[in-house]
Amino acid sequence: MEMNWNAISAIASSVSALAVFLAMLQLRLAKRVSQLQFEDHLEKEYRDIAARIPTEALIGGGLSPQQYKAATDELFRYFDLSNKQVMLRKQGRIGKLTLENWLSGIKFNLSLPAFKMAWSDVKRKTESQKFEFFSELRKLEEMNFQCDPKSWK
Repeated sequence: MEMNWNAISAIASSVSALAVFLAMLQLRLAKRVSQLQFEDHLEKEYRDIAARIPTEALIGGGLSPQQYKAATDELFRYFDLSNKQVMLRKQGRIGKLTLENWLSGIKFNLSLPAFKMAWSDVKRKTESQKFEFFSELRKLEEMNFQCDPKSWK
């Protein structure tokens, strides 16, 4: 009889360990799903902003002074979102692969004439408050988009 109790105890311990393992796995999966939903929300926010920026600016063309002035608010929102994305990675709320995709997009967009002009204007106008305005995006640009903000102190 004693041997049966030992076997039952061993099985119970194994089942308990398996249950703990499955619970941990389920928590990790839930966290990842939540993170993906959060990242998808930010991507939707980008698409919403991009939809309001003139197509000509998005494909690398120049904008007339009137078009540029009309697009300034949306370009500012784009810089704000980009800064937020970098800050969220710095906090560990964005995955590395997602950030790498976003960084290539941010770097590309900032090279486009209308974006480049607006980004230069924003940086110039906010130079005296550069630690309050887009500090993460500025730092990323200074590092030529070659770093992971999560490693920043």
